[in-house]
Parts: sequence; C-alpha cells; structure tokens
Amino acid sequence: MKNILLACSAGMSTSLLVNKMEEAAVADGIKVNIKAMSSDNAFHSLEEYDVLLIGPQMRFMKKKFMKAAEEKGLELPIETIDSVSYGRIDGEGVLKQALKLLGE
Repeated sequence: MKNILLACSAGMSTSLLVNKMEEAAVADGIKVNIKAMSSDNAFHSLEEYDVLLIGPQMRFMKKKFMKAAEEKGLELPIETIDSVSYGRIDGEGVLKQALKLLGE
C-alpha cells in the first residue's frame, strides 16, 4: 500500500480532494492511504509517506520540502498538484499524478 500526502496551508482545502481520490482508488481497485495536512505538520511527517503533493497555492514551498526530505535522507517524490485538477477537485486526476510520480 502506498501512502500519499497532500499538503496545503491549513490542510482543509485538500480534504475534499482526498475524499475524491479515495473514491477513485476504490473504483480502480488501488490500495492507497491518502492524507491531507497543513504544510507545518507535513514537514514533520515526510518519512511516513511515499509521495508528497503540494497544493498549487503552496508551490513556493516545494524547494523547502525537497530540502527537508533530503536532510532526512528520503528519496521522496514531491510535486505541486496540477492546478486544473485541483480546481475541479478531480480526485482521479490527482491520484493518477501521484501514482505516476511513484512509477505506477
């Protein structure tokens, strides 16, 4: 099972997206654990996840997350959520983005 983390300013704007991603995963028979949290909490939880997707409004944080992962010795794929998928709350699209980063 892959663990996917979504980070945004407060963790709230991604909560609905997580629900839609979980629905898409169930429909496609994909076993994943998906969680959303604030960027502050995400920094302390990186080692628990296989991929990190950052809300588009937080794209400026990508380098900080990459540095934090590197300092922890993690090879963690980190990317900004596609803004169109994010705006449409396209759970399937964001799930596909995460799985692509994981090489699946």
